[in-house]
Amino acid sequence: MLEARPAAARAARHWVMRTVADAGVHGSSNQVIELLAGEIVANAVVHGPLDGEIRVRVVVLDDEVRVSVSDESTARPSVQRALPTDSAGRGMVLVAALSTAWGVEQRGPLGKTVWFSVGPDAD
Repeated sequence: MLEARPAAARAARHWVMRTVADAGVHGSSNQVIELLAGEIVANAVVHGPLDGEIRVRVVVLDDEVRVSVSDESTARPSVQRALPTDSAGRGMVLVAALSTAWGVEQRGPLGKTVWFSVGPDAD
């Protein structure tokens, strides 16, 4: 569990990267997973309550790695096309482009879970 603060994305990225590497996932898959985990944790920090909590979960299977990030906001992320001059708004575009699947599961009034899957050998 992480506090919804800007440093959470960095901490989550490093934890996810170590977790998948320890499970035998290396190379570009590990880097893609690290990038996408950082993006959805950053979304949870930016769009969730200031004093909220974020939970990150990693499941490594033979054919995929699934990362889930739960937060206390009920606002659903969306894929938006950012303009070249925009300083933000590309996170979910990356998730949609680089993952094999992604989605959002509402947890009622308790918030949501955003998840993505990546094949273990995206090299």
